[in-house]
Amino acid sequence: MPVRPTAAITALLSTALAAGALTGCGSGSGSSPDTVKISFKQSTDNSIRVMDDYLADIKRQFEKRYPGKKVQLVPIKAPDSEYYTKLQQMLRSPKTAPDLVYEDTFLINSDITSGYLKPLDAYLAKWPDWNQFIDTAKAAAKAEDGKTYGVPDGTDTRGLWFDKGIFKRAGLPADWQPKNWEDVLAAARTVKKKVPGVTPINLYTGKPAGEAATMQTFEMLLYGTSDGTSDPLYDKASKKWIAGSQGFRDALRFVETVYKEKLGPDVSDALDPNIQTIVAGDLLPKGKLGIALDGSWLPQAWLKGSGHEWPQWSSELGLAYMPTQHGQAPGKVSMSGGWTWAIPAKAGNPDLAFDFVRTMQTKANAEKWYIANSGISVRKDVASDSSYASAQPGIKFFTDLVASTHYRPAYPAYPKVSTAIQEAMEGVTTGDLSVDKAASGYDDALKDATDNQVVKK
Repeated sequence: MPVRPTAAITALLSTALAAGALTGCGSGSGSSPDTVKISFKQSTDNSIRVMDDYLADIKRQFEKRYPGKKVQLVPIKAPDSEYYTKLQQMLRSPKTAPDLVYEDTFLINSDITSGYLKPLDAYLAKWPDWNQFIDTAKAAAKAEDGKTYGVPDGTDTRGLWFDKGIFKRAGLPADWQPKNWEDVLAAARTVKKKVPGVTPINLYTGKPAGEAATMQTFEMLLYGTSDGTSDPLYDKASKKWIAGSQGFRDALRFVETVYKEKLGPDVSDALDPNIQTIVAGDLLPKGKLGIALDGSWLPQAWLKGSGHEWPQWSSELGLAYMPTQHGQAPGKVSMSGGWTWAIPAKAGNPDLAFDFVRTMQTKANAEKWYIANSGISVRKDVASDSSYASAQPGIKFFTDLVASTHYRPAYPAYPKVSTAIQEAMEGVTTGDLSVDKAASGYDDALKDATDNQVVKK
């Protein structure tokens, strides 16, 4: 979910990635009835090969189970925001459409509306394992037409990671648990004052960070301004997006405070497209960051063979839930998303593609994936398995947050709404816009993004 070294370099990179992605699909998914082409997001960190290794294992299993059939893996190496663009380019033509694609739940409804994906209901009705998936996960891949277009491969939650060593030097407790936003800022200010040379807190921000800025930071704040029973971004009763809210401005002001007081990374680093890789691969494992508002999947960057091996992370890092703005009920907040496997509408071998999904989603393979990528199970049979719950430190903490979590209003307009949020965040991060001007600009962009389907609260 990450920004720009320079505009020129990014433009060249985007062109190269697009060319690589499109040529990677060769002459189209229908070129061989015996080959299933699988497109997925490859980490921008060359040392992190969790997905690559997992899919290579599934490929071996599949080719053994289906003699004569072959799997061609088509990785797209790009930050999230660029991955979405490349994927949509591929989906537009039968010449470039893979047979199976990795879809973020935030984008799936937009791609469904564009006619890029195939409904899976006929396959799911004949697949007993579908009954093991929790309802919230199923809903994330369901469109407004009532049909399901993706099979989720896990979910995630978010919280506060903190460095116990830095906290000790700052005189902060090893069992730190902030009760409100002010407690979070107070801890960051204490780190800045007492432990020079480290970054007190990281918040993803701006367009380069893409959905990481929107979800990991802004929505974690915005959803903490409400009472937990109403959605502060989308009004379901009127089916309109919410503009002009005080909560929106308060969330922007928190971001502004972090960067104005120099509690976060240098702005140039915060607006680097690889900031997520920098946080997980450098700042946290090397003791350079006090607090990170981030996701449950971080430990996958520190596993054996990752290039950033950090077996002692669980003793050196603490975990705290993100509090609501004033500590109001329910007291804590998390956002959940996740990814799905979807079949393009123009796929040449959809039946073979779903056979690959079924191979990935045996109980054993699903559990293997959740543990490898530090994911949270969306299968009831895996979640109840003691070997899953004890597989890695932190799994219980983040799984327990599911009870306090929120899901993005992933309607077709959401990607544009998300971009408008990122632009507002970037404005207050750089200091180019005041909170009021950034919020006003968001309101205008929201009207354009949603065909004026906006309500003020």
